[in-house]
Order: sequence, then C-alpha cells, then structure tokens
Amino acid sequence: MNIFDELLERDMIAQTTGEEEIKKALGEKQVTFYIGFDPTADSLHVGHFLQLMVMARMQKAGHRPIAIVGGGTGMVGDPSGKTDMRRMLTPEIIDDNIACFKKQMKNFLDFDNGKALIVNNADWLMKLNYIDFLREVGVHYSVNRMLTAECFKKRLEKGLTFLEFNYMLMQGYDFYRLYCDYGCTLELGGDDQWSNILGGIELCRKKAGAEVYGMTFKLLTTSEGTKMGKTEKGAVWLDPEKTSPYEFFQYWRNIGDKDVIKCMKMLTFMTMDEISEYANLEGSELNSAKEKLAYELTLLVHGEEAAKASLASAKALFGGAGDKENMPSTKLSDDDFENGQINVVLLLVKCGLCPSNGEAKRLIKQGGVSLNDVKCSDFALSFSKDDFSKEFIIKKGKKDYHKVTI
Repeated sequence: MNIFDELLERDMIAQTTGEEEIKKALGEKQVTFYIGFDPTADSLHVGHFLQLMVMARMQKAGHRPIAIVGGGTGMVGDPSGKTDMRRMLTPEIIDDNIACFKKQMKNFLDFDNGKALIVNNADWLMKLNYIDFLREVGVHYSVNRMLTAECFKKRLEKGLTFLEFNYMLMQGYDFYRLYCDYGCTLELGGDDQWSNILGGIELCRKKAGAEVYGMTFKLLTTSEGTKMGKTEKGAVWLDPEKTSPYEFFQYWRNIGDKDVIKCMKMLTFMTMDEISEYANLEGSELNSAKEKLAYELTLLVHGEEAAKASLASAKALFGGAGDKENMPSTKLSDDDFENGQINVVLLLVKCGLCPSNGEAKRLIKQGGVSLNDVKCSDFALSFSKDDFSKEFIIKKGKKDYHKVTI
C-alpha cells in the first residue's frame, strides 16, 4: 500500500498542497521529507510523538526523514497556537535541549548510513547577515498575506512582537536550504503549521524554481477538541525521568472511550484489521482496548520491560490489589512540614494530584480522595512525619494511586 493511502486510512492527514502529486511521488521514488522540532524543553512530549510516528511510518515505507532541531528558530519562538509570547531561552539551554531531543529521536528512527538525518538550523540561521536575509528572503513575503495567517491572527489581539513575526521567514528559509542541500521536497507538520509550510513552499518556488510540497496532520486532540498530552502535573513527557513509564501508561489507560480507536490508528503500528476488532467493543469491554493502547505506546517509548511492568501494575491497581513498587510516589522533605504538620490540601498539591488548593478542596468535597482506603472529607486534616513512616497511599477518584514517603 502507498504510504499516503495508509495515512489516509488511519485518518491522519489534514491538508496537502497537492494530493495527487504527493501520492505519486511517494509511490514511485524515495522522497526526502522533514519535520521541525523547536527545542523548547529538555524532552520531547506527547505532542511530538505523533510527528515521530509519522516519520517512522514514512521511513518504513522507504522514504528519508530529516528531523530539523531548531537551534536557530528556537531563539525566536513559534507564535503558532500561542496566545502569549514564548519564553526566550539562552543558547546554552537550547543546546542542552537539542542533545536530549537527539537521544530520544534515535529510539524511533534508523539513522544508520544516512537513512535519516538530524540537522540543526542554527548551522545556517545563526550565520545570516540581517540585511542580506531581508533582501534574499524578506522580499518574497507579503506582509498582507502573512497577517491573514491563523498563526498571526490569533496573536494580533494581544500583541505580536516583530521578533515572532520573523519566524515564518526563518522556517521558510529552512525548507529552501533543505531543498538545496539535501534534495528535500516535502515538509510535514501539525495542522497548526499550515501557514508556515505554505510560506516555505512559496520561497522554494520563487528562489529556486522548485516544485516542493507540504502535508499536515491532524492535531492530537480529544473528542472534546482539547489537546492531548496534558495532565494536572503538566505535559506528558517521553523522558522517563519527567514522566515515569507507569504514569505514561496510565495516561493512555485512562483516556476517553471515544479516543481509543483514533489513538490506535494514529500512534501505534497495529494493523487496521487488529484495530477493527477493538473498534467493535463497547462499555466496560473498551478497557481491554485502552490497556492494549497503553501497552503498545509504552513499549514504543520505554521498551518491553517498562511496558510489562506498567501493565502488571495497572492490572493490580484496577483489580484493587495495588502494585506498590511501580506506583507513582512523592518523597516529602522537612521543608514540606510546618510546625511538624502538613495539611491534606497541601499534600494533594505537593503530590501533583491537584493543580491548586482550590481544586484539592473541590475534590475532597466531592468525595474523590481516600487516604489508606479511608474516604477524606475534612479540609483541615493534617499529618505528622510519623504518619508517613508506614505505608501511606492516596487514592484520587477510581484510578489514580499515589504513594507518599519521607
């Protein structure tokens, strides 16, 4: 099957600049394509995971991926999908983040013998003379058209800096350089990158007379339209030190019923025949589909040992036994106690089970918190260090267990 047809079958494609041309190229020859990753943190997260899986699928189909890490664009920050300006990072932080990205990408792509490339756009962007850049690149961009782009329209209400306004030009120049240096003819990205991709295609056409293309993928969202990969603790990371394999597994085990099959299609290498069997399940039977999804994704990101351990822990927890060894835990320090005590509300926030004191109180009021299997209903309840010298387990709702130690 042509990889384009497979992506369509898995309901992943959002927009293309030339569906027939892209499909024809992917079916007849090896295509060099790229996806950009700006190093805004020291780990990739679930939002990047979809892009990595697209690259892995394309590579398995015989095409060559280029992962652009934004050592240059990361100095500016992409305004796409943001209501406020991104935090500006130092070159040292960006370099450290890039090193983390490179390590994680090697778990998904085969970089042997040039089968895939990691390229840092700082190699060309940081050397540019600003006046030359304006004359060579800026002259090809219409400000009127740029202002109609969704990535800018959303920001104009609150204020768009000239720094960020340059981002589209920088990303477009990336495509031009990759075309010239590596024969790259296809840019991929999330659907929020559509305007930036169009800008790069136009630049390649005007500067090099090149026929290049773009394709975007549906963003990873829930059935309610909110982005996946966020919890009360923050982002779901691919780094096991930031999000443990068990927490990663539990995130997927607990997703909504309407999202399971979509995630199987978009994020796993499961065959469509296998997925269709799970698609027929309803009600409580869907739990087996969620378990399968969580296992497959944990296997891809963290390996077989971590996937099996997480599955065993989940079975024990959902069965009421509780696997203490792999359970998420928080270790309290002396600074967490005031006058030798820590309040239950503060404890829930400290453990990351609630984002704020108000949310913790609401959860307690609704009967959603149990402490060592005893329902908690008192906001004023406090604990001393001695209370944590023995086993102390917090249960939030029906699914989240957390161990507290000192």
